[in-house]
Amino acid sequence: MTNPVLKGIRILDFTWVLAGPYATRLLADFGAEVIKVQPLLPPQEQEDDAFARGYDNTWNRNKRGITLDMGKPDGVALAKKLVSLSDAVVENFTPRVMANWGLDYENLKKIKPDIIMLSLSTMGNSGPRKDYAGFGPTVQAFSGLTHLTAYPAGPPLGPGTAYADHVAALFACLALLGAFEYRRRTGEGQYIDISQVEAMASLLGDAIIPPKESALSGVYRCRGDDRWCALAVTTDDEWRGFKKALGNPPWAEDKSFATLTNRLKNKKVLDDLVGEWIQKHTAEEAMSLLQKQGVAAGVVQSARDLAQDPQLKHRGFFVELDHPEMGKTISDATPIRLSDSPPRYRLPAPLLGQDNNYVYGELLGMSRAELAKLKEQGVL
Repeated sequence: MTNPVLKGIRILDFTWVLAGPYATRLLADFGAEVIKVQPLLPPQEQEDDAFARGYDNTWNRNKRGITLDMGKPDGVALAKKLVSLSDAVVENFTPRVMANWGLDYENLKKIKPDIIMLSLSTMGNSGPRKDYAGFGPTVQAFSGLTHLTAYPAGPPLGPGTAYADHVAALFACLALLGAFEYRRRTGEGQYIDISQVEAMASLLGDAIIPPKESALSGVYRCRGDDRWCALAVTTDDEWRGFKKALGNPPWAEDKSFATLTNRLKNKKVLDDLVGEWIQKHTAEEAMSLLQKQGVAAGVVQSARDLAQDPQLKHRGFFVELDHPEMGKTISDATPIRLSDSPPRYRLPAPLLGQDNNYVYGELLGMSRAELAKLKEQGVL
């Protein structure tokens, strides 16, 4: 097997929560050495928060972990030494944080002229709203996605997951890869400033460009406990296929549904009739019947459905890793596959300070006595 495609790339990772860690996880899966800067936590917090450990393990696999108190001058000094050995620095704080530590791009360039820095903030690092803080749901609200995901006449709901974090992470990966290629050609680094809100808003095309009118589209409850099927009928050909899938019921031949205009006028009645039919079938049955007649339809999959999905199983979408505290864990694989340099899943997320000796001792050449002193001072 060939070397990982990003072997030899070192990334100093100041990210937290989801958007930033997912971006650096993708790069780590393809061989980048990602050094995760972990905050020092009181022992009680380390032991009690099982959810945080699981969350951390999902988004920080394949990374090395070091503890570092950035509130202390010696901590900042160590971070600057690590910058000198890194190819990129990635962070997703609000804009003031890295600057307060003296780790903004202008200062990083003085340490390593060809450094690449990526900032992944809510609103971007300029403008009157640059200091807005937020997580995925905040980004989704600002971008307009939350407004678009609601029941008719109901309040905004949002998609139910931090979708915007995943979107922003993929934008970040693409930008970093472009910057690595640019530096390979020119020898120059650069600063990448990504607004998560702008990244999310760029994908809302259907909300900006009016879609085709559809008298029949939605998510319908099927037989079973909380089982649903989504479907859409937009053309006359699809309407004929839809009628055939239902067995050509007499009501479907009524003149009130004969044309798109009539179906739009009688949308509520049509929805109720479709609902009556689909509740007699499982979601899988309804999907199969409709798809066979050329109608767009799909089961609304639960987490259990996804875990048992034959396509995902075939492609090895779920990977197992042994964690020293949690035992066998399962998480999503990387959906990107390179034929000659596939992703590798080697390590669970690092425990706190797991790689202190390697990073500070081997990479920075610090002695055991120096490390012991910094630990005593609460820097490590």
